[in-house]
Amino acid sequence: MDDDPGVSRAVVRDLRRRFGADYRILRAESGADALEVLRELKLRGQPVAVLIADYRMPGMNGVEFLEQAMDLHPHARRVLLTAYADTDAAIEAINVVDLDHYLLKPWDPPEEKLYPVIDALLDAWRSDDHKPVTETKVVGHRWSARCSEVREFLARNQLAYRWYQVDEPEGARLLAAANATEDDCPVIINQAGEVLRMPSDSELAAAVGLNIDPVSEFYDLIVVGGGPAGLGAAVYGASEGLRTVLVERTATGGQAGQSSRIENYLGFPDGVSGSQLADRARRQAVKFGAELITAREVVSLEPCGSARVVKFADGGSISAHSVLIATGVNYRHHPAPGVDDFTGRGVYYGSAMTEASDCSDRDIYIVGGANSAGQAAVYMSRHARTVHILVRATSLVDSMSHYLIQQIEQIPNIKVHPRTEVVSADGDDHLERIVLRDNATGAEEKVDAERLFLFIGAAPETEWLDGVVHRDDKGYVLAGPDLMVDGNRPAGWELPRPPQHLETSVPGVFVAGDVRSESAKRVASAVGEGAMAVMLVHRWIAKQ
Repeated sequence: MDDDPGVSRAVVRDLRRRFGADYRILRAESGADALEVLRELKLRGQPVAVLIADYRMPGMNGVEFLEQAMDLHPHARRVLLTAYADTDAAIEAINVVDLDHYLLKPWDPPEEKLYPVIDALLDAWRSDDHKPVTETKVVGHRWSARCSEVREFLARNQLAYRWYQVDEPEGARLLAAANATEDDCPVIINQAGEVLRMPSDSELAAAVGLNIDPVSEFYDLIVVGGGPAGLGAAVYGASEGLRTVLVERTATGGQAGQSSRIENYLGFPDGVSGSQLADRARRQAVKFGAELITAREVVSLEPCGSARVVKFADGGSISAHSVLIATGVNYRHHPAPGVDDFTGRGVYYGSAMTEASDCSDRDIYIVGGANSAGQAAVYMSRHARTVHILVRATSLVDSMSHYLIQQIEQIPNIKVHPRTEVVSADGDDHLERIVLRDNATGAEEKVDAERLFLFIGAAPETEWLDGVVHRDDKGYVLAGPDLMVDGNRPAGWELPRPPQHLETSVPGVFVAGDVRSESAKRVASAVGEGAMAVMLVHRWIAKQ
C-alpha cells in the first residue's frame, strides 16, 4: 500500500518477479481501499501472508493501517516502508503494531534488500498454523435458537461450515469484515464471500448452492418429503424414467437422517449413520435424474382434472400426473413448563448432532424410549460424562429394539431411569436445570442440565391436506384397504376400481412411510413403500 502509484507499481513489479508464481500480489493507494480488499479476502477465507505499507499516507498512515489490518488478518507479517527521516517512527511501530520489519526506500537492488526480507517473513508465516477456512462460515451467539437452527440446517444438508462465536476473536474479526454487528446474527458468509444477515432457510439454501426452484412446471411424479420413503421413491421413479421431483422443507433424510447409527438396515452389517444413508440416497436419486428442491414448504394439494397441483408457501406451484405424500412425522412438543423457552438453547428435539462436540465431560439427558433415543444415547456416550435416559415406562423392552438395549447395558456411562419424566426446566439465557419426577414414588429432584434431547413420540403434520385427503383421528393419511368402510369406497371416489394399496382417497395421490396410517415406522419399510408407490404410479399414469 502506497499513495505514490510509481512506488506501489515498482514494489509489485519486484515482488511478482520473485514470488508471483506462488502468491497473489495486490496493491492499493489508500488505507481505506486496502482495508476493503482485506475484508473481502477475510470473507472468502483467503489468508494474507505479508502486508507492506508506506508510513507517510494521507488520511491514514501506515502504522494506523497496520493496526486495523491486524484485526482482520492477525497472522499476516507486517512491513513498513520508510524514508531515512522516518526511522524513529518505524522503530516505535515495532511496539505499536508488532512490526516484523521496516524497509528503507529505495530498496534497490531487490535481490539484496527486498527478497531476503520477504523470504524470511514467508518462512515464518508458513510455519504458523493458520490454514485457510474455505467452508461456509457461521457467526453467532452460543445460546441463540436461530443460530442452532442454521447450524443444524447446514449439517443435515451435508454442507461443510465453520462455527464462530461472537465473543471469540475470530468471530469478532469476521463480523468486522462483514460490516455486521452482534444484532445481525446469525451472520453467514458463503464460500464466495457473500454475507447474509439473519437469513431465512430459503435464502440460506440459495446462498450455499442448494436448489430451491423447480426447473419445470409439470412432472410425472411429485414427491413431498425427503425422508427414506421419499428418497426411495425418487430413486426408483427417476431410474424407471419418470420425470420426478422431490420437495423437502428442511433436509433430506427426515428423522432417520438424524440417527447417529442405524444397525438393523439390510446390507449394512456394521451399521450406517442416518446422514450417510440419506446422502447416498440423495446422490443416487440425482444420478438417475431426479430433481431435488430444498427449503420449500408445501402448503396445499389440489386435484385439477387429470393434474395434481402442489402449492408452496411463497405462492408458487408445480403440477404432475401423480403425487406421493412422504412427509413423515415430527417429534411432539414436551408439555413441561419452561421447555419451549429453551428450545435451541439447551433443549433439542431429535439428536442435534451439531451439539455432540459441546457435550464433552457433561451430564446430558435424553427423554424417550424408542430406537431414535437409544441410538442418540449410544452416540452421545462417546462424548458426555454421563447420559441419562428418562422413560415413563417400567423399562425399554416394549419400545426399543433388543440389539440397542443390549448395547446400552454394556456402556457404563449410560444410565436408564424408568418411570421418570421431566416436569419443568429453567435457566437464564440457556437451559441450566431440570426437575425430574419419579412417577413410582412422586418424589421430585432438581438436577443441573445444560443439554436435554427429546424423543417423545411423533405426530404427522398433515394439516395442509385438510378437506382433500382422508386421514385418521391422529392425522395419519389413510390409504388402500384402510379407506374401505364396510366394503364401501371412500366418499367422493368416482373410479370403478377401489383405491390401490398405497393410494389415498384422491386417485393418483399416494402415501408412503411414517405418515401413512398403521405404517411400520421403520427405515426399511419406508424405503420399500416408496419403491412400491412408484410401481402404482406407473399403473396410474398408464391408464390416464
